[in-house]
Amino acid sequence: MSGGRLAGQVACVTAAGQGIGRAIAERLIADGATVHASDIDGGLIGDLPAASRHAVDATDPEAVAGWIAGIGRIDTVAHAVGFVHHGTVEHCSNADWRKTQSICLDSAFHVIRAAVPQMKQRGGSVTLIASLASSLKGYPFRAAYGAAKGGVIGLMKACAADYLDHGIRFNAICPGVVDTPSLRARIASLAEEMGSLSAAENWFLDRQPAGRFATPDEIAGTCAWLASGDGAFVTGQTINVDGGISI
Repeated sequence: MSGGRLAGQVACVTAAGQGIGRAIAERLIADGATVHASDIDGGLIGDLPAASRHAVDATDPEAVAGWIAGIGRIDTVAHAVGFVHHGTVEHCSNADWRKTQSICLDSAFHVIRAAVPQMKQRGGSVTLIASLASSLKGYPFRAAYGAAKGGVIGLMKACAADYLDHGIRFNAICPGVVDTPSLRARIASLAEEMGSLSAAENWFLDRQPAGRFATPDEIAGTCAWLASGDGAFVTGQTINVDGGISI
């Protein structure tokens, strides 16, 4: 779409293969942006109508730096990489902890550090997908994940302060429970413990006062708004797209 509200923008989107990342990439393309997409599984983005598609492990700083450098000019970054560990601190091994921090927090650091030098001349928007399960709200069995996503929010706020004079806006979207392939996998895993798929699904649904899961498109719309001129005065914010959980 050549005449959308993001026409002329160049965007890079991580974890664009499925779920929230995929919806963001598709929304930015629909709104006129030229999108460069990455995912750790390159096969998942093969059919995405993006300007370029690359298999990139966002936990690998050299891989991220090479991908970003190859794009050149960047106006918008949307970082959607994540991993949800299920367990208390007693049921979180050192490997579980490190994996969660590496995927959720370290990856955000790698992407921001690579993109910022290319954004400083023109400014732009960086949106990180965080979570209510963070510094905003405690959830059972989300110790490692909550710590990592809380770190994402802290990183976002520090960068918003550091790069305000360069016109780069940093924000974090904190979704409620979103109906993604990742969620469905977690429901299936929990069903093995609870003995029922419906009971496991209801365990997640009970968190949502709205009585339903969010769709990935509902998260993508907020990201597109932040990238557009309508969001030009918004920086350093955590935006809850949560169906009323945080009321």
